[in-house]
Amino acid sequence: MIYSKTIMLTTKQIRQKYLDFFQSKGHAVMASALLIPDNDPTTLFTGSGMQPMVPYLLGQKHPLGTRIADSQKCFRSQDIDEVGDNRHTVFFEMLGNWSLGDYFKNEQIPWMWEFITKELNLDPKKLYFTCFKGNESLGIPKDEESAGLWQKQFASIGIDAKVGENPEVNGMGEGERIFYYDEKKNWWSRSGVPGNMPEGEPGGPDTEMFWDFGVELGQHAKSKYSSQPCHVNCDCGRFMEIGNNVFMQYKKTAAGFELLSQKNVDFGGGLERMAAAVNNDMDIFKIDLFDGMRQKLEDLSGKQYGAFEKETYAFRVVMDHLRAATFLVGDGVFPSNKDQGYYVRRLIRRSVRFAEWLGITENFTTKIVESVILQYEDAYPNLVEKKDSILDGVSKEEEKFRRTLSQGLKIFREKTATLSEGQTISTEDAFDLYQSYGFPIELTEDLARENGLILDRLAFDAKRKEHQELSRAGGEQKFHGGLADHSEISTRYHTATHLLHAVLLKILGPHALQRGSNITQERMRFDFPHPQKMTPEEIKLAEDLVNAAIAKDYPVSWAEMSFEEAKAKGAIGLFEDRYQPIVKVYTMGDINEKAVADPSSPTFSREVCGGPHVEHTGLVGKFKIVKEEAVSAGMRRIKAIIE
Repeated sequence: MIYSKTIMLTTKQIRQKYLDFFQSKGHAVMASALLIPDNDPTTLFTGSGMQPMVPYLLGQKHPLGTRIADSQKCFRSQDIDEVGDNRHTVFFEMLGNWSLGDYFKNEQIPWMWEFITKELNLDPKKLYFTCFKGNESLGIPKDEESAGLWQKQFASIGIDAKVGENPEVNGMGEGERIFYYDEKKNWWSRSGVPGNMPEGEPGGPDTEMFWDFGVELGQHAKSKYSSQPCHVNCDCGRFMEIGNNVFMQYKKTAAGFELLSQKNVDFGGGLERMAAAVNNDMDIFKIDLFDGMRQKLEDLSGKQYGAFEKETYAFRVVMDHLRAATFLVGDGVFPSNKDQGYYVRRLIRRSVRFAEWLGITENFTTKIVESVILQYEDAYPNLVEKKDSILDGVSKEEEKFRRTLSQGLKIFREKTATLSEGQTISTEDAFDLYQSYGFPIELTEDLARENGLILDRLAFDAKRKEHQELSRAGGEQKFHGGLADHSEISTRYHTATHLLHAVLLKILGPHALQRGSNITQERMRFDFPHPQKMTPEEIKLAEDLVNAAIAKDYPVSWAEMSFEEAKAKGAIGLFEDRYQPIVKVYTMGDINEKAVADPSSPTFSREVCGGPHVEHTGLVGKFKIVKEEAVSAGMRRIKAIIE
C-alpha cells in the first residue's frame, strides 16, 4: 500500500471514520457523557474516555452490550498552566473502544493497525509501539504477546520490526520499532503501579502507539534532553503518543496476581493528536479544529500565528481556554467562584489576559466562542441549541474581569506607593493581588519592570504552588478511577436528589431541570435554572413534599428500556442528546402508574439514572433544605442535608 501525503483528513472525518470502523466490528456507538460526572463526588470533571466506563469494566452489565465505542469530550483542570506549548490542551476528545469480556489482544491490535494505517493512511515507517516489560518479583510476565502481534502487523507489509530493551538507557537501535518499558509507563490500574494495588483490584499491561515527526527536525538535539538517549517516551517533542490499548487481565490477590475471569480491553486515543499525526505537524493548534478560532484572532489582533514565540503562546492559550469554556458552559457550568464554575471563570479570565499580549483590549470572547460552536455544530448540536446562554455567560464574565483589571491596577499602585526604584515587591502583596483580586502575575511583573521594581517570581511560584496543593488536598479530590461513592449515606442522598428534582419540577415548572449535582458524606447540592430566588413558602413546600414521599416509604425499582419508551412513560431525562438507545429508569412507587410528585399518588418519581438508590424511600431519613442561593444569572442552587 502507498501511504500518500496528499490525503488530508479533517478532524471531523477522523472522528467519524473511527466510529464507523468500530461499528463495522460489531461495536455499539454511544454518545459522549457530560464533562460533569453524574453523582460522582470523587472528581469535578470527566477527564478521560474510560472514566464513565469504570463500573462496566469492573463487571456491571452495560445496556448496549459487550462492545462499545465513542468519542468522549474530556477536561483536565490540572493542565491549565501547561497550555501554551504545541501539544497541551485542557479540553480534548478521546476516541475509545471497549471489550467487556469479549475480544482481547488478538483482535484489538490488528484492528488498531488497520485503522491507523488504512483508515488514517499513517505511514507504518513512522509508527512505534511500547509494551510492558514484566515484573518477575510480582510474578507478572513480559507482554510478549502484544509485542509479537505488533511484529506480525509490520511483517505483513514487509518490515522486520525488532524489539528494543531498556530504551531509556540504550536508546533506539537500528530497526527497533517496539520497546519494553516498566510499570511506570506500561501498566494500568486505578491505583497505579502493581505494588500499590489493593487485594481484589483489577489491572493489566498496556501497549502505547507513537507517531514519529522525524529525526530530521532535530527536536532532540535542541531540547534540554540532548545529553540523554532519545526514545519514544522522551519529552524532546520528536514523538507523540496517539493512543493506548489497556488489557485488563489480572487481579491482585493475597498470593500475588491471577488472571481475571473477564478480560477487558480499554482503548483511548486523543482525537486532536491523531489529527496532528495525519497532518505530520507536531503543533496541535494547526489542525483544522482551530482554523476558525485562529483566523478570527489574527483578524482581531493584526498578529500572525507562528510569527513570534510569545504571541504564538498567547494564541494557543486563548484558543484552548475559550474552546474548553464553551463546552463547559454548554454542559451547564457557568462562571463562579466555586467548584467547576471556578475553572470556567479562570479559563475566561486567562483568555482575556493573554489576548492583551496580542493587543486585543476590547471585548472579544464571544467572537471566538461563535467560531467554536460553528466548528462543532454537527458533532455537538447542544452547543447550537444553547448558543445564547453560552455567549451570555462568557461575555458577562469577560466584562466583569475587565472591571477587575481596572481595580487591580489601583491596588497595585497603593501597594507599591512607598517603594523606590530597585526595591522588591513583597511576595505577600503579589500573591494577594493574584488570589484576592484576580490580578495576573504576568501583569504585575510587567508593571514592576515599568516602575523599576523587582518581583521575585520564584518566591511567588513557590507560594502559589503551596496554595494549590492545599486547595487540591482540601477541595478538588484526585480522580481514582471514576467510581461514584456508593456508600450508604451517599446512596440515601442520591435518592433524595431524585425526590427533590420531581418536587421542583412540580412547584416551579418544567424549566427547573437538574443542571448539576454534587453529593458528599455531609450534604447534597442541586443546581437548576430559575429566574428568581425561591420564596420561603416554596422552599418549605419543597422540603415538606420530599419528606412526605420519604414517609410514605415508596418502593424503589429500576428497569432497562429504550429511551423513547422512557420518555413515553414520563421519565425525567436530563440532556437528552447524551442518552443511549437503552437506558436504566428508576421508579419510586408503582411501576405501572404515572409519576406525580404528590404523596397521595401511587407513584412519586420516575427518572433516567444509572443508580444506585435505596430499596424504599423510608430509608432516606429526614430531609432538610439548609440553603437556597444564586450560582449565576438564572441559575439557582439548593443545599440540603439528611438528618
